[in-house]
Amino acid sequence: MKRLPQRTPRRRAAAADRAPGRRGAAAHGEPLPPSSDLGTLIGHWTDAVGRTGCTVVLAPPAAGGAVAVRGGAPCTRETEIFKLTRGVEPRLVHGVVLSGGSVFGLAACDGVVRWLSARGVGLQTGYACVPIVAAAGLYDLAAGDPRAWPDAAAGAKACAAARGSGAAEAAVGAGTGASVGKAAGPERVSGGGIGIARRQVGAMRVEAIVAVTAVGEVVDPADGAIVAGVRARRGRGFEPMRDLLAGAGSTPFGNTTIGVIVTDAGLTREEATELVSTAHDGLARTIRPVHTRVDGDTLFVLATGAAVAGSLSMLELIALQQAAS
Repeated sequence: MKRLPQRTPRRRAAAADRAPGRRGAAAHGEPLPPSSDLGTLIGHWTDAVGRTGCTVVLAPPAAGGAVAVRGGAPCTRETEIFKLTRGVEPRLVHGVVLSGGSVFGLAACDGVVRWLSARGVGLQTGYACVPIVAAAGLYDLAAGDPRAWPDAAAGAKACAAARGSGAAEAAVGAGTGASVGKAAGPERVSGGGIGIARRQVGAMRVEAIVAVTAVGEVVDPADGAIVAGVRARRGRGFEPMRDLLAGAGSTPFGNTTIGVIVTDAGLTREEATELVSTAHDGLARTIRPVHTRVDGDTLFVLATGAAVAGSLSMLELIALQQAAS
């Protein structure tokens, strides 16, 4: 009997290029929209009825990354690959997902991975196109329908809606069900949300995309004035956290601030790790308290490398200010 030739890895790779959802699918699928000058795309999926949503930040080719998780209750996926001793390549991150829905909402990452792979974005293994996508979730289950959370379809829709500019802010995407000021119970909370801030110094640009939901209050770092927090029992305004902590019985669940810092500076993984750690200081300037046992505050850095290498010290100062904006 004549033996049929075995399929070699090269032949398998060629077959994978022709298969839907593989490397060659980009030629048949929809092209990616134009990216921002930082090389990124930002998209939201929002469930206004269920009060939840997710936000995607898609990275350009050869982007590097880092992550820093603070607090005792993290809700994350694929953060290990960002660490200094991990990763198949030193610069290989394809996107980050910020999601509501607590741990259930991390399923949105599945849709992002499939959406990117179908467009040929990812690590080319010879057998499949494997995107490297990390995710962090926040707790918004008390905001609306606790059975509503982002899923794989939501993640894919956020990718389809991603654009290089004009991303919405406030109660959209991952910030849809966000709230702050929960130390005195749900009846006195203030709305949270997602914000985007950008700054340029010389040739370097830094952008922060942060979804804020916190047990305490958000303050203006310039003068300490409360921007959002526990609403006063009578009249308008807020009741300071320092007046509530003494009588607080237990810290409620439903917290965690998550975000992405994007820079077009060329950074090593070590430099990106130092930068993301400094960005957490920006949260500490504006959220009181922060990094508690019931927080899973998580920040990522995406370094696109589009600009020439800049001063890390200057980048740290900018990132700190933008995370606090």
